[in-house]
Amino acid sequence: MSEALYKEITTAVCEGEDEDAEKLVQQALDQGLPAVDILQKGVVTGINKAGILWKANKYFMPDVILAADAFKAAMEIMEPHLEAGQEGQVKKKFVMGVVEGDMHDLGKSLVIAMLQSANFEVIDLGIDVPNAKFIEAVQEHKPDVLGMGAYMTTTMQFMKEIIDELRDKGLLDGLKTMVGGVPTSQEFAEEIGADAWGKDAMDAMEKAVQLVEA
Repeated sequence: MSEALYKEITTAVCEGEDEDAEKLVQQALDQGLPAVDILQKGVVTGINKAGILWKANKYFMPDVILAADAFKAAMEIMEPHLEAGQEGQVKKKFVMGVVEGDMHDLGKSLVIAMLQSANFEVIDLGIDVPNAKFIEAVQEHKPDVLGMGAYMTTTMQFMKEIIDELRDKGLLDGLKTMVGGVPTSQEFAEEIGADAWGKDAMDAMEKAVQLVEA
């Protein structure tokens, strides 16, 4: 019975049915199923499936955004129950934002969803984020990873400025940096001194996990 319910949650999240995802997660909790099992076997499996379909070019951005919204809706119900069972566990912190002058938000919600599914605590700085705000966030939150997104060639150079300033201020010790977005590439990441490049949301999550486990 529980496996069938997990499968329904997976389908609801993957297909972007946020109301169904909320109801099914609540139903699972009401039945006394373990929160961590609901998360891993239902919610996370659903968003991972969406990521795999996107990678295979079977899902497109609207599908992905709907799946991410359903994931977030399910997580809002899940979080209090997960926190109760995760006391003492230290989550890895990931600060992320879209650089200054860039108002594009597409894809960021999925990246956040994928990172949360991998048990990262994500501090989202939003879009059009000035360099100084990235620096302040690193100083304040002391994250394990800083992620920067750009969707225009005219804004991607801000990433280099941010990494250079972090280096000048001695803030790169213990900090990994990642970049992503349409105009970016592995070559660009290497050129500006970033530790990794996320080709897409799934790739970004996998590389973030590798960075913190290295």
